[in-house]
Amino acid sequence: MHPFTKRRSDSVAALGEQRLIAAIRGWLGTASLPAPFGIGDDCAVIAPARDRQLLTVDPVIYGRHFDATVPPAAVGAKLLKRNLSDIAAMGGRPTAAVIALTLDPCVSLAWLEGFYRGLAACARRYRVPIVGGDVAEARGALAASLTVLGAVTALRAVTRAGARLGDWIYITGKLGGSLRSGHHLTFRPRLAEGAWFARRPEVRAMMDISDGLAKDLWSLTPKVGRLVPKTPRSTPPTIVPALNPKALPRRRGASLRDALCDGEDYELVVALDRKTNRAAFERAWRRAFPQVPLTCIGRFVRPRDLPPDAIRLSDYHGYEHLG
Repeated sequence: MHPFTKRRSDSVAALGEQRLIAAIRGWLGTASLPAPFGIGDDCAVIAPARDRQLLTVDPVIYGRHFDATVPPAAVGAKLLKRNLSDIAAMGGRPTAAVIALTLDPCVSLAWLEGFYRGLAACARRYRVPIVGGDVAEARGALAASLTVLGAVTALRAVTRAGARLGDWIYITGKLGGSLRSGHHLTFRPRLAEGAWFARRPEVRAMMDISDGLAKDLWSLTPKVGRLVPKTPRSTPPTIVPALNPKALPRRRGASLRDALCDGEDYELVVALDRKTNRAAFERAWRRAFPQVPLTCIGRFVRPRDLPPDAIRLSDYHGYEHLG
C-alpha cells in the first residue's frame, strides 16, 4: 500500500494536527491508557522503577527501511519489535514507549491507520503501553521514531563488553536472507531468551544481530574502537572471533556471505565463559526453549592462533550506516 495520496480528503492534511491525534488515540485503543498515563498530556506519567532502567530508540524511514510493498501494519510492528530486540539484548523487559512521527501532509490516512493498528497490536502482544509521542510536518518525508523504556530482569544488565580469551560464541536462531525470506518483518524479538541469558552467570556479553554478524560480532570484544578492522588509527586486536563456517546456521537459500553480512536477523549473539560446562548449558537451554536453536559457532582466540579454516571476518562486512 502506497503511503502517499494525491487526494487531500484522504490525507492527514484533511484532519489537521488535533483531529489526527484524536484519531491516533482511537487507533491505538487499549495499547495507550488515558492521559497522563498515555498520550494526551505534555508528558506521560510513569511509575518509578525499582531496578536499573534501559532506554533505546530506533526509526523506520520510508525508502530506507520499508517501501510501498510492505503493509503498513507490518511497518508499525517492525518499528516496535526492532526496539524490543535491543531491550532483549540487555536481558531486559519493556515497560513503555513513545513515538515521534514526521509526516508529509500528503500521507494517506488509511496507510497511517494501518500503521498504528499494527503498532498497537504488537504493543498489546508484548505488553508495552504507548504512553506518548509527537507529530511534525516535513515535506516529502515519512518517518517514525520509537523510544522504548525497559527494566532489567536479573541482577545485571548484560552489555556488549566482557568477552575474554577462549570464550565460546553462541547465537540463537538462523542467519541470512532476512529480506528475501521476509524475516525482517516476521521476526520475534528474543525477550524471554535474553532474560534467560541474563540470569546465567556464564554469559559474559550479549547483543542482537541487526547490521550483520560480521560487523556486530566485533562489538563483543574488549575496546571495540580498536578492534573494528580497517578503521583509522586501528591497532591489532588482542583477541579475535574464530568462527567455524560449517557451524553457522543459515536460513534456506542463504550463502555464507548472506549469513555474515545481510543483517536484520534480530537474533542474539553471546560470549560464554570458556570454563562453562557446555553440555549442561545447552541442555538447560533446550528445556527452556525447545523451539529455538542455540548454536556454538566458534570462540575468541589470539590473532596468531586463528585456525586456517576459520572465517576471515576482515573479508566480510555488514551494513554500514552513513557508509
